[in-house]
Formats: sequence, structure tokens, C-alpha cells
Amino acid sequence: MANLLEDFRARGLVEHVSDESLGELFGKESVSFYTGYDPTAPSLQIGNLFAIITMRRLQMAGHKPVIIVGGATGMIGDPSGKNAERNLLSEEVIAANIAGQRKQLEGLLDFDCGANSAILLNNHDWLGKFSFLEFLRDVGKRFRMGEMLSKESVKKRLNSEVGLSFTEFSYQMLQAYDFLHLYRTHNVKLQLGGGDQWGNIVAGIELTRKCEAASVYGMVIPLVTDGQGKKFGKSEGGTIYLDPNITSPYQMYQYLLNSDDTSVLTYLKYFTFLSMEEIADLEQTIKDAPEKREAQKTLASEVVKIVHGTKGLEAAERATRIFFGEKIENLKDSDLTAIFADVPSVSIKKDELAAGIGAIDLLAMTPLYGSKGEARRALQQNGASLNNVKFESMDQVVSTSDLASESTLVLRKGKKNYCLVRVEG
Repeated sequence: MANLLEDFRARGLVEHVSDESLGELFGKESVSFYTGYDPTAPSLQIGNLFAIITMRRLQMAGHKPVIIVGGATGMIGDPSGKNAERNLLSEEVIAANIAGQRKQLEGLLDFDCGANSAILLNNHDWLGKFSFLEFLRDVGKRFRMGEMLSKESVKKRLNSEVGLSFTEFSYQMLQAYDFLHLYRTHNVKLQLGGGDQWGNIVAGIELTRKCEAASVYGMVIPLVTDGQGKKFGKSEGGTIYLDPNITSPYQMYQYLLNSDDTSVLTYLKYFTFLSMEEIADLEQTIKDAPEKREAQKTLASEVVKIVHGTKGLEAAERATRIFFGEKIENLKDSDLTAIFADVPSVSIKKDELAAGIGAIDLLAMTPLYGSKGEARRALQQNGASLNNVKFESMDQVVSTSDLASESTLVLRKGKKNYCLVRVEG
């Protein structure tokens, strides 16, 4: 690209950059850059995806991603953007979390494309070698208390009721040393992070300048919020994770599909590789036919495909069609559990279903109907469905041949009220 930095600005990806000459550097050489993640959970969140997509943009432009999984810093906890100190994790939990995050990152960045292949490092490999006295002597002496105390994240916590422990206060030194170490060992010249990382990034730039008389750079991307200013990636059902075993592709799809009109264009610029012209066309559809939600559908499709691939997107789209009445058949129990995570369920014995159970008796077993009389009326009015297919008659008998998955039936009252029947034994 003629000017990658300007392209990033056009998409709104740049909140701060330490030096405008970074744009010239992008045009002159392949720049090794890094972003770090502390392994505080077994999966990265959809909010983390913004930085990962930005890394992928840089890699596609010929630059080299270096990803730090913070086996050392994860033991400390970054106070930036936090109102209270994190619980310290054990080495075993951190190791398991690193393994989960590594798998996700390897699916989102190219680790086998030649000179600018991504690499993944654990900062415990170098920070873990320091003794306390060595760190104070070799690193701590380079920091001045006035500068450390002036950091916004530090001031905010010092003025709060919970305060700030020395452990968290030291975090900025550890992250700063990461930058210095990566400059020395991998010629890393740029650190990329979220807006709340600016103070830590500047500390790394200054440490590298003092120790190596080298010019390195920092760039931060905006923190992502929704139209109400809430943190992106938080839903009523909890955090949206990248691991499909924690957050299904369908749940991610629905979360993105529900993006409001004021935010969806920003999300398209941040999280997709659509051109600005394509995004402008989608902006016009919001004005011309907002009820069609074409921008939201495009966002959901593009992001789910990036994270979960074509099969994940197909599963999410099929689950969506199910809620619009498509017949439910040949699914797995796990699929139905993900799709109907928030609906009630009841259980029956396998032998009971194998022998056959009448429609009225089956419906009356669920919280959808208060009595057999109510179930009978629903069947008379053609208002009850089995696996999204209307019951044929009040006398219909349901058996194991009607299962929608290995061990689940799906009952529906009206258009939107569901209940799962799980077969046991």
C-alpha cells in the first residue's frame, strides 16, 4: 500500500501513534511488530479480535506479527482499564489458557507464509529468568517514579477505594521490558495495542531508547463500544468468546446481527476486510431499507466466517433459519444445546419414548402448557409443533424416530416459545 497508515486512519483504526514517520517506515521495509495477550482465560474474546484483524491487515501488507502470550505478565495482571486487582492465576491454569489462545491465534494469522510469518512467544521465557534483584538493577533503575505515577491508569487506581498494589504498579516495567527484549532479539520496531495500553507502550518506547538509542514506535487502536458506550463483546448471556465450545458460532452470529445502526458501520471497518466502497454501499442500505438489516447480516457473516470458517458460518445461518421455522432434523445434541441455550427443558426415559407417547401427554409434560386440556386446545388450533413441524393430529404418537438429534426433541408453542425434551437412559 502506498500509505498504510493513512489507509488505517480512513477506517478509523488509529487512536494514537507515537511518531508520524511510522507511515514512511511501513513503505520502506517489512516491519516486525508485536501485540501481547495475558492468558487470563482459556479463550480470547471477540473484543480481542479487533487487534488480531489489525495484525492480519499489517501482515497482508508485508509486515511481520510477533504475538506475545504473557505467561509471566499474566501472573501479575495489568491494571490498565481495571477497577480492581485481578485474582492471581496458578502456573497450571496459565499454561492451559496459553494452549487455548495459541490454537485460536494460529487460525487467525498466517504462521507459514515465508519471511513475514507470524511467530508466537511466551514472555515467561525471558522474564522468568530474572531474579528480583537483577530486575531492579538492570530494568528498574531506568524508570522514574514521576513518570510512572503520571500514567492515567495508575492515577485512576491510586485515587480509587481499592488502591493499587506494588505488584500491579510494576506491570508497566515488565511490559516495557518485553518491547526492549523483542527489539534486541527479533528487531521488533512497533507495538500495537488497545487505547488503554498507551501508557505501557510509551514506557517500552522510552526504555528501548534509553538502553539501545533506538527509535521504535507505538500505535493504539480505539476501544470498541456499542451505541450505548458499553464494552463490545458483552451480551446479556455473557462474554462472546472465540472458542466455539464456549460461545457457539450461532451465538456470535446473533450478537453481531443485533448490532445497532449507529455502530454497525464502525464494526464493518474494524472487523472485516470489505473495502470502504462496499461499506459505503451498506451505509446506503441502512438509509434506504433499514428493516432489511443488510449491514448487520454482512457483519455477522464476515466475522463468523473469519473466526469459525465456512462450516461455522453455515451452522450459524442454519440455526438462524430454525428460529424462522425451518424443520429441525439431523442435528447433534451440542448443536441444539447451543441454539436453544436459553429455553426450558424436560426429560423423559428412552424406554417411554420408544414405546410411543401421545402428543397431548408429551405437550402437557412441558412448561409450555399448564394441563392436558390446554395442550389439546393447542393441537385443535394447530398451534403446536414438533421439530418445527405442526402436529398432524391430537392422536399423533411421538417415538424415537422423531428425534431431531441423538437424544432431543424440540417442541414449540406458537411462533417463539420452545421447550427441549431430552431423552435419558
